Amino acid sequence: MRLLTAAVTSLALTLGAQAAVAAPVEIKFSHVVAENTPKGQMAIKFKELVDERLAGKVEVKVFPNSQLFGDNKVLEAMLLGDVQMAAPSLSKFQKYTKQLQIFDLPFLFKDMAAVEKFQNSPEGQELLNSLRKKGLVGLGYLHNGMKQLSASSPLKTPADASGKKFRIMTSDVLQAQFEAVDAVPLKKPFSEVFTLLQTKAIDGQENTWSNIYSKKFFEVQPFITESNHGVLDYLVVTSAEFWMGLDEGLQADIQKALNEAIKHGNDIAAQKADSDKQQIIDSKRSEVLSLTDAERAQWVEAMKPVWKKFEDEIGADLIKAAEASNN
Repeated sequence: MRLLTAAVTSLALTLGAQAAVAAPVEIKFSHVVAENTPKGQMAIKFKELVDERLAGKVEVKVFPNSQLFGDNKVLEAMLLGDVQMAAPSLSKFQKYTKQLQIFDLPFLFKDMAAVEKFQNSPEGQELLNSLRKKGLVGLGYLHNGMKQLSASSPLKTPADASGKKFRIMTSDVLQAQFEAVDAVPLKKPFSEVFTLLQTKAIDGQENTWSNIYSKKFFEVQPFITESNHGVLDYLVVTSAEFWMGLDEGLQADIQKALNEAIKHGNDIAAQKADSDKQQIIDSKRSEVLSLTDAERAQWVEAMKPVWKKFEDEIGADLIKAAEASNN
C-alpha cells in the first residue's frame, strides 16, 4: 500500500512539474501577400520582436502567400481557433461591421497622411472595437498605400472603363464604385489575380504599387493609371476569445511588439510606394499614365455618389470626420 501511495505521489509531483512548465502561447499569423511587402515585413518583424522578448512564453509562426488561409476564409478560421492573428484588408470585414466600409469609399482621402490622421483620431480608434460583438478584436491599422488602376487598355476617363471586367475584393462599396463607371466588378481572391490577368479572364484590377510590383501584375497589364482613388490598408486582428484568454501582462507585451512591428511596416509602405512605382516604370513592361486635373475631376464626379449610397450604413458623421482629415 505504501508503495502504491508513493507511486501515486511521485506521479502527481511529475505531472505538477510538467504543468508548471507551460507550453508557450502559439500565434499562427496568416496573411496573403509576399514577404517583401509592407505586410510581409511587418509580420516578420513581429515574430522577431516576440522571439527576442517573449522567448518561451509566446511563439509566432508566420504563414505568407495564402499558405494557411486566403483572406476570404481566415476570419472564420480565427473564430474557430485555427489561426490567432491575421491582417486582412479592411474590405474583408463587411460582414462583421458596416462601418469599416468607410475605407473603401472612392476619393475620400487625398493621401496617406490623411488616412493616418483619421485612423489615429478618436473616431478611427473607436472603429477598432466595432468588431467585438462578432468575436473579433482590432489591434491596429497597417498601411499598404493608395490604390491605382491597371488595365489592358489605357484608362484616362471613366468612359474608358465602360464594359471592362475588374477584379475587386469582396466589398459592396467597391462593386458600386466600378458600377458607377459602367464597368463589371468581379469578386475574386487575391491569389488568383495574376492568372486572371494573364489569361485575360479579366481586363484590369485596382491595387497599390507594392502589390502590383510584388505580385508582378505589371508584367501582364500594359497600362497603369496613377489614380490614387482609394486606400488599401489592413486591420491586424485577433479573436476576442484568444485575446481575452491572455493575462494582462502578456497581452500588453504582445501589443507593444505589434505596435512596433506595425510602425516598421508602415515606414516600409511609404518607402515602397515610390520605389516600386519606379521599378515598374524602369521595367518598361507597363506604361504608367498620369491624370490631368480635368480627367481626375471626371472620375471624382462619377464615383462620389457612392458616398451617399452607403451613408446610412457607415454613418454620415463618420464620413465627415474622415473627410475632415484632409485638412
